[in-house]
Amino acid sequence: MTLDEFNLAVASETHPPRGLAVALQALWWEAKGDWHKAHVLVQNDSSGNCAWVHAFLHRKEGDETNAAYWYAKAKRPLAHGSFAAERDRIAAVLLADDLAGV
Repeated sequence: MTLDEFNLAVASETHPPRGLAVALQALWWEAKGDWHKAHVLVQNDSSGNCAWVHAFLHRKEGDETNAAYWYAKAKRPLAHGSFAAERDRIAAVLLADDLAGV
């Protein structure tokens, strides 16, 4: 799946496409406006990808301290700028990793 296909699914579907990894499902729900559902998906997953999405969610929530903790857990730098741009950046990396079988 490409980033364009992911964003089209956000715009046109009511549920995430089948086969998306948990971190991508969480990004999908956040993009649909359901922060809580996204948070539930990542909060109990210890993977680096879920930690990265978890960090993004707390940054969007405005909890910079909690976000910084999760960025560190994900071994990712603190993000700045628009939330939509960060969501797309994360999704693009996760989708590329998925295609590469990482």
